[in-house]
Amino acid sequence: MLDNHLMLRDKSLVPLSRQHQHALALCVRIHRAALSTPRELAAWQAEIQQHFEQEIKYHFSAEEADLFPAARRFPELNVLVEELLAEHAQLRTYFASATNHTLDREALRQFAELLSAHIRKEERRLFEGMQKQMTPEELQKIGVSLDTRLAAGPQTCIVPTETTLSNPDS
Repeated sequence: MLDNHLMLRDKSLVPLSRQHQHALALCVRIHRAALSTPRELAAWQAEIQQHFEQEIKYHFSAEEADLFPAARRFPELNVLVEELLAEHAQLRTYFASATNHTLDREALRQFAELLSAHIRKEERRLFEGMQKQMTPEELQKIGVSLDTRLAAGPQTCIVPTETTLSNPDS
């Protein structure tokens, strides 16, 4: 899902990139969805909540604890890290709204746009910038910390919304 022109991702960052692919797939599916009935809106909000609880909250935590502090060591990445932190806060607001079932059609689309743009910014600017600035040993050290934090999350599959929507009795 990520663009082929990106530099080869360092193996220490691959777990985050893999999770980015999961979230981008969610964004694409939201953009393709009709979002035309209250039931469909509720199902999407439940899926967004599930993504957050099972993967994204651990992903954000790992980025904020390990990745962003490492990136801040490089002055050219400081403004970018601040932008990404602000976007995490905005996204957490959307996740909370999904949990409270208060997102309408437009808000769901805005959520998908923000999440997609955020991921692409991390992949294209942050990850590539870190790979250019850091030694393989520094990246490996970050990778070990990321692996530990990401392992704290549940190791389960996320149920696709299409299944929920196609089964009216669930």
